[in-house]
Amino acid sequence: MFRPLELYIGLRYTRAKRRNQFISFISTVSIVCITVSVMALITVMSVMNGFDDQLRSRILGAFSDATVAGLPGETVQNWQYAMKVAEANPHVKGAAPYVEIQSFMQAQRSGGAIVRGIDPAQEPKVSDLNTHLISGSFDSLTPRSWNIILGKDLALQLGVNVGDRVTLVVPVLRATPMLGSLPVLRSFKVSGIFEMGMEEYDSGLGLISMSDAEALAGVHDPTGIRLKLDNKDNADAVARELANTLGQVYSVTTWMDSHSNFFSAISMEKKVMFIILSLIILVAVINLISMLMMLVTDKQADIAILRTLGSTPRSIMGMFMVQGVLVGVVGIGFGVIFGSLLSWQLPVIVKWIEHVTGIVFLSPDIYYISEVPSKLDWHDVTWVAVITFAFSLLATLYPAWRASRTQPAQALRYE
Repeated sequence: MFRPLELYIGLRYTRAKRRNQFISFISTVSIVCITVSVMALITVMSVMNGFDDQLRSRILGAFSDATVAGLPGETVQNWQYAMKVAEANPHVKGAAPYVEIQSFMQAQRSGGAIVRGIDPAQEPKVSDLNTHLISGSFDSLTPRSWNIILGKDLALQLGVNVGDRVTLVVPVLRATPMLGSLPVLRSFKVSGIFEMGMEEYDSGLGLISMSDAEALAGVHDPTGIRLKLDNKDNADAVARELANTLGQVYSVTTWMDSHSNFFSAISMEKKVMFIILSLIILVAVINLISMLMMLVTDKQADIAILRTLGSTPRSIMGMFMVQGVLVGVVGIGFGVIFGSLLSWQLPVIVKWIEHVTGIVFLSPDIYYISEVPSKLDWHDVTWVAVITFAFSLLATLYPAWRASRTQPAQALRYE
């Protein structure tokens, strides 16, 4: 079978290192270092992808992908038309109207919160709030029932549970014949408690029926229409398309407008971690340079003989590059395999460590994400493999170049 001379001799050198056990040891260390570095980088990237995915799902579980609203300070006029246009867009999977009110709540204790009036039949089309109830019923938010569902932390702050009553104070002034203008007060029964795992919603959001919210706010139209899209990353494009279709009397915003800085910070942190851990791979590759330099020194006589037999400097250089690339490829292969397996089973491994040691890494009393998430992204794995291969290839250039500069007469003088 035909094989290039450079590849044939390079592989022979790789297999024939028993004469110099130290070089063989350095070669093994190089493979292990590259494997560990690649495995660490893949695992860290997977954990950061997991946290990003968890935060996105929890934030967007209560916040819509896009929102159609009226002009600032106004409700959505002719909202049935706006909702029909939005649902006709092929990228919109669901739409649901809502009324949002700033309120002050009083029970055993008091606190401020946003009250959102929703339609329980349509809300599951745009959010998964109904799946995060820890007590009570989501269907209890019927018109004129005056029921309310609170976030877990908000309920604790007010000192209430399911079945207790909460008084809502809404800053909508209404004139009375005896006392003049007064804010609207209304007693609600707590019919459910939800837990999203996000401070923003668990401590500052209450849900009531949309008709009850309209009665409290003194309006007849919703505050806006929340939309669920088929792809969250295309939210800006869909928003521009809807804005052009609906006209200037409507405003269309997306989740990127409200949380863009937060997710941009996560993305930047992921890029910085990738760069830092890539430097660890670069350090691991230094062992490869040391191994090749010692191999070049050890094979001076062989190089001289090959030169006298007609091998060109480029051919000599290729022989030693084969060795470095082979070490890099083996290290990358093991690193990708072990890193992928570790990322895949990381939540299970962390739980096992917690069970054995009794140490809780992410306490639910402190962190809203109480489990170490992991999401393996093959795009990241590919980038890690390509960059490590590039480092390994670059590491072979100088030792291989030194080998190609060997002068046969000087190398054979003392042989």
